[in-house]
Amino acid sequence: MFKPSFFCSISVFILFCPLFLFAQTKIPFELTDYNNLKIKAIINQKDTVNLMFHTAANSLTLTEEATKKIKNLVFDRSDNVKSWGGNENSSRFSKSNVLQIGELKWENIPIWENTNSGQQTDGKFGLELFANKVIEIDFDQKMITLYNQLPAKVKEFEKLKLTFEDEMMFVEGDLQIDQQTMHNKFLVHSGYAGTILLDDQFTVDNAIDSRLKVIDEKTLKDSFGNILKTKKAIVPIVKIGKTVLNEIPVSFFTGALGRQKMSIIGGDVLKRFNIIIDAERTNIYLKANKLMNSGYWKG
Repeated sequence: MFKPSFFCSISVFILFCPLFLFAQTKIPFELTDYNNLKIKAIINQKDTVNLMFHTAANSLTLTEEATKKIKNLVFDRSDNVKSWGGNENSSRFSKSNVLQIGELKWENIPIWENTNSGQQTDGKFGLELFANKVIEIDFDQKMITLYNQLPAKVKEFEKLKLTFEDEMMFVEGDLQIDQQTMHNKFLVHSGYAGTILLDDQFTVDNAIDSRLKVIDEKTLKDSFGNILKTKKAIVPIVKIGKTVLNEIPVSFFTGALGRQKMSIIGGDVLKRFNIIIDAERTNIYLKANKLMNSGYWKG
């Protein structure tokens, strides 16, 4: 079963808020070779780290490798947490820290330690830092912009309904195979480097493994190093709103049924759109950008 590595409850979340109240704030990012959004941040006013903005994560985490280099981070205890590929993993926890990203600064930030993050990053953070703000992700300019209200440019984007569950965003889409259209709900997951990962039930119900030619098999690792094996095949058509993606590689698991409960849209699809997410997380707005027709990720 896939879950973001950690979930901050509301009771934890309200302990921190940005010290700088922003009307419009710009945060530059780098798009890594693994389709992740890498952002410079400062921990406890001293240590600079590269964090991945992860739209399906709900806490600030740092890798074990990163915490070895940070001198002013105090861990208070160890907790057992669930991850994507394993049931229980031990994670050290630091309850109160200062985080700075550009002009923004947050106090009383909890930090968890885990094994992995997106390649080329030291850890990750999620949507909770930008609560109640409109989020624009512009891949052409490599810039995240935060607003108090939707910008006028949103009229140029296609509006799609979001489902917001357990602090995670889902959007609907279609796969077309052998003249059959299959509808599904997809987690918006900027931490996943690939295009689409199908949930187990959808894979079985639609006989994906037998209907498509498998072109590759990969081994994935979750945040704690648990190993997962996945297959990749080509789907003739994937539709997200009015956008049609042709001959798109998608991944799925076979074998033990039930681990992968959510289908995912990953960074290799998301990067093809400039994106606006409303403050209520009820709608997502998409506009094709200059990466729309770029080749699919080979990883």
